[in-house]
Amino acid sequence: MSHKELNDLILKNDKIAIRSVFEKHYGKMAAIASRYCKNQTRASEAVNFGFNNYITKLQKNRNIQAINIDEEFEKEFIKSCTAFVKSFSSEYYVASTVYASGSSSKNFDLFESNEFIDFNLIDNDVLIKSLQQLVPSQRLVINLHVIDGNTLEETANIIEASLQTVKSSLEKARYNLQKNVEKCYKTMKNEQSL
Repeated sequence: MSHKELNDLILKNDKIAIRSVFEKHYGKMAAIASRYCKNQTRASEAVNFGFNNYITKLQKNRNIQAINIDEEFEKEFIKSCTAFVKSFSSEYYVASTVYASGSSSKNFDLFESNEFIDFNLIDNDVLIKSLQQLVPSQRLVINLHVIDGNTLEETANIIEASLQTVKSSLEKARYNLQKNVEKCYKTMKNEQSL
């Protein structure tokens, strides 16, 4: 089926065409949503939310005959995931304003060398679990900037925050993600020794 035929069917709200697009992109949507959301339940909700937003956007835009759905899908889905995470405003904003107590015991030497975790060396399950343990604002920034490759300015625009807020969240997210990864590996090592 050509892109034009698929676009025409989506405009007509053809359920079979919409389902085929959903099935084609489900794996990628689920992987992205699990990185952005704090658990699998929310990730499933984010997949449905993001996909429905995308289809609605396509149907509202009557000029989709020229659009290759596959090319822009991921970027639009990431924007929807970001909106979904931010839609839980009490969780997002409260978690963003919580400060760690007893910070004198923390070691921030991680930032001196400006090195960061090599994602190629981390097991995907550990990475996902570690990302899910971050507070929502940190989870968004680390996903948008580090994993998805947006610039700091683009990240600030997507989450509607100042550049300084994004930089601060990124620094905290890097530290907390490193600690979460270390904690996950220690837990796995302890479980294996039992």
